Amino acid sequence: MRFLDEDEANDPMLSVVNLIDLFLVIIGMLMVVIANNPLSPFSQNNVVVVENPGEADMRITIKEGQELTRYESSGEVGQGQGARAGVTYRLDDGRMIYVPE
Repeated sequence: MRFLDEDEANDPMLSVVNLIDLFLVIIGMLMVVIANNPLSPFSQNNVVVVENPGEADMRITIKEGQELTRYESSGEVGQGQGARAGVTYRLDDGRMIYVPE
């Protein structure tokens, strides 16, 4: 009976199993931290996400409360009537400035 107790105490597989359990706990804790991150865009009520801005396959996703709306670019130029609202200038450093009229 004494030999069985000594074998279980020195079994290297028990150390491996304990390490796996430890990694599972750490992964679970990291997932909880990521889910509760206040900087996550989907934790807020109103969010606008722009994917591939300025490209032909641009997509805009708008979240208002629990409702998600997705707009996809068709690649066509829009037309319509309206009034001029202002002027946009590009500075030498690449920034854009909008000046309302």
